[in-house]
Amino acid sequence: MEAWVPAAAGVFGLLIGSFLNVVIWRVPRGESLLPDSHCPSCDAPIRPFHNVPVISWLLLRGRCASCNTRISARYPLVEIATGVAFVLVAGWVFSVMGAATIFGAAGALSAIAAWLVLAAYLWLAAISIALTLIDLEHKRLPDAIVLPSIAVVAGLLAAAAAIGGNWPQLLSTLAGAAILFAAYFLIVLVYPRGLGGGDVKLAPVLGAALGFVGWDALAVGAFAGFVLGAVYGLTLIVLRRGGRKTEIPFGPFMLAGAWLGLCVGPAIMHAYLSLWALG
Repeated sequence: MEAWVPAAAGVFGLLIGSFLNVVIWRVPRGESLLPDSHCPSCDAPIRPFHNVPVISWLLLRGRCASCNTRISARYPLVEIATGVAFVLVAGWVFSVMGAATIFGAAGALSAIAAWLVLAAYLWLAAISIALTLIDLEHKRLPDAIVLPSIAVVAGLLAAAAAIGGNWPQLLSTLAGAAILFAAYFLIVLVYPRGLGGGDVKLAPVLGAALGFVGWDALAVGAFAGFVLGAVYGLTLIVLRRGGRKTEIPFGPFMLAGAWLGLCVGPAIMHAYLSLWALG
């Protein structure tokens, strides 16, 4: 991999992480994203040189420059997490698509397709961080984030498959979105208290992302979300911090399961089938 790619992805991720902090705070509260950043305590505008990812928080020692109110460590942690996530996603896309394709050595159309794939999964990484924190705090997945993500992720990946002339991949991308949406919708019909509406709307986003990689990734990613959620629920019961009727935010487990399916889904499925002498 060219050395500048992970470096550029990391810096870009830090900047996006700074924006995600605004999204995480404002979207659940119904506030507009357009006004400049301001201190939630004193409402003083944050100057550009006080808004440099991570560095400004360290130089200000985690306090507002105007009112000296403590600023949560969550802000630099979100920025760092996004930067690291973008580096890892860029590396993963390179390993899947190949550096030659990214740089156009395999043809202009293939290079365009590769960049579309990278954009789609960077978007997924960003919303994964935002939705996880929002769901943990507010127990909901805002439509303002989820609904546009259906078009962005599914659209970019479908376009990449079409441009690359990979029609089976185009089919698995669109079918993955439809299948996972139908599965979650059916669960809600049968057991309304089992999932929320936001989970159902998030399903096609993850289905498209998993389907683009393949059916193995889709199967593992979809199943892993329920397994992780069940493990968490059982842990709460064992520790006596909850019961069978305790509501838990399921979005983070859907997202974690999806990334597990994307990264190691095919390997897990191959190992499973080999165990039963089917692969």
